[in-house]
Amino acid sequence: MLSQFSTFFQLGIDHITDINGYDHIVFLIALCAGYALNQWRRVAILITAFTIGHSFTLALAALQIVSPWYAMIEKLIPCTIIFTALYNLREEASDNYETKISSNHSFVLKYFCALVFGLIHGLAFSNYFKALQGAGQNIVQPLFAFNIGIEVGQLSILFFILTVSYFVLNILKISLKSWRQFISGAAFGIAWTLLMR
Repeated sequence: MLSQFSTFFQLGIDHITDINGYDHIVFLIALCAGYALNQWRRVAILITAFTIGHSFTLALAALQIVSPWYAMIEKLIPCTIIFTALYNLREEASDNYETKISSNHSFVLKYFCALVFGLIHGLAFSNYFKALQGAGQNIVQPLFAFNIGIEVGQLSILFFILTVSYFVLNILKISLKSWRQFISGAAFGIAWTLLMR
């Protein structure tokens, strides 16, 4: 049983960190764009919303309570990235950028979007999880282990993102606004390519 847990735990980590499945990584990068290392609490709250969303739909799909239309889900994933990147760029274009990015209203909206977009990403995770499952197996423990693995992988990605941001902002002395524009623009370009293929 412990062996099964560790197997699905590692599969969860591998799935979220797999460079071939970079769409989830790009979403996390876009979601966290514009936050410095000392704002890690805000980032953690946003990621918690994303986690709640994708854990919920991953469980529903894995338990066959919902049956996702995977072709549509694969198109919705880049849409979540595009929306997040455009929202970031819209904030940056405002005259009171620094006030707006730290405002509670803006943060609540981001939290809600992270939660909803997590629901979509969870359905995509479920496709991979179901492919790993044998018919008739009890899925509760594998599902739990897989989801925990995804979270550990996700946190490692976030640590890397915030470390790079620290280097860019504090060593290279690039402004937070410029860094956010660069990250959001790159995320938008990658997502648009995914959407069009």
